[in-house]
Amino acid sequence: MRKVAVIGAGKIGSTVVDLLVGSGSYEVLVVDQAAAALKPMEGRHRVETAAMAIDDPEAVAARLKGCFAVVNCAPYQLTTAVARAAKAAGAHYLDLTEDVASSRVVRELAADSDTAFIPQCGLAPGFITIAAWDLAKHFDELHDVRLRVGALPRYPSNALNYNLTWSTDGVINEYCEPCEAIVNGKLRETPALEEREEFALDGVTYEAFNTSGGLGTLCHTLDGKVRNLNYKTIRYPGHAQIMKALLNDLNLRNRREVLKDILENAVPATMQDVVIVFVTVSGMKGGRLMQETYVNKVYAQEIGGEVKSAIQITTAGSVCAVLDMLADGKLPQTGFIRQEDIGLSDFLANRFGRYYAPEDETALKAAAE
Repeated sequence: MRKVAVIGAGKIGSTVVDLLVGSGSYEVLVVDQAAAALKPMEGRHRVETAAMAIDDPEAVAARLKGCFAVVNCAPYQLTTAVARAAKAAGAHYLDLTEDVASSRVVRELAADSDTAFIPQCGLAPGFITIAAWDLAKHFDELHDVRLRVGALPRYPSNALNYNLTWSTDGVINEYCEPCEAIVNGKLRETPALEEREEFALDGVTYEAFNTSGGLGTLCHTLDGKVRNLNYKTIRYPGHAQIMKALLNDLNLRNRREVLKDILENAVPATMQDVVIVFVTVSGMKGGRLMQETYVNKVYAQEIGGEVKSAIQITTAGSVCAVLDMLADGKLPQTGFIRQEDIGLSDFLANRFGRYYAPEDETALKAAAE
């Protein structure tokens, strides 16, 4: 049985713990700087807890000795500290960050590492990249690759048409930081919350707009190989306009703690959510201009006797699937590993990746005909 450290005992971290322990293959050390967050896990079989500061790489590294891997579910601001601690402890490293700057540091740490560094293992970046890369490989020549992901309330009831489903810090960060894209064959940055579009799926209208970090390493992988590549977050119509007013007109992009306080005290959380994954790829195949699409919806469900939200299931399920593949020797054991290095069929066949499989398996088939 392998020992894995999970850093951060929040919504996603606690779900990772439940999945790993429930599998019977792992024992888990849960580290969080808030002792109160660890209380629900104390005394559980095959679970050890440690309350300590996470921003001290040396202290954390000492606590991580003997761990096979570190799954970092802490806020994005702590990504580099935890990655450095994992390297010093000689453990494999996986995280969920969408923060571009932090991921660059992780890549640098992986350059001479004796263990694997696999950042961005969540939903987006993460699974969305795996699905997009799988479609892209079907083409002789790529034209356009469009990635769309949304974690939405099933029953929106406020002006934002939104409920808090995961990290408030993460939402604000992706709404504020510049976005990577390939436009007319050129790699460039685009502003967040811009280039809004509308589309319909199953009779429901959505909007999508630029947000930061969702592409992971895909921009650099496809640089020079695709005409257009972009990632946008899906919301219900009207959300982007209100967020732009808050961030720009009220200047809350420069007062993020104020915005966080407003959102967390005014916008309720919900467990009744849906995650939408929508990838479209077009290009030349066999001399014809073709398009293929992957679309999937994941809903909240019960795991281990407790209802987990769709964003908890998809994010935690994704990183657990990658960890499982690493433990089974199906991924390289050293250096930097991209999400593009993970096969979609292998991912979906994994016991944790199966949470992405819809009830109707035929929905996974690309519309290639």
